[in-house]
Amino acid sequence: MSERLEKGMRMRRAVLGDAHVDRAEEAKTGFDTPFQELITESAWGNVWASEAIAPRDRSLITLALLAAGGYWEELAMHIRATKNTGATPGEVREAFMHVAIYAGVPAANHALKIAKETYHDMGVYL
Repeated sequence: MSERLEKGMRMRRAVLGDAHVDRAEEAKTGFDTPFQELITESAWGNVWASEAIAPRDRSLITLALLAAGGYWEELAMHIRATKNTGATPGEVREAFMHVAIYAGVPAANHALKIAKETYHDMGVYL
């Protein structure tokens, strides 16, 4: 395992949690292993592991980008990760307010719906 892959796996676990990463790792096959290594090295070992901005800020940026792109499954996963990154529900709402202005009200509206459902599942009652 390369140093960047190890660093990426540590960051991935810190943000997403061991249970999520363990499930993803168990689901890997020979078909998608190269892709999983690519995103673990690049996204987690390079971008997320950078100390240029705090994980909380990176989390908010990620949520806004996922909402703007309509990546709903990934959005819920990263909302769950806010318990590890420190982004508050109020800050997440504000990120989606930005999405409404810069990427469209329908995307922000759906993101807020997913956030409410995900927080509820997490036991966070808004």
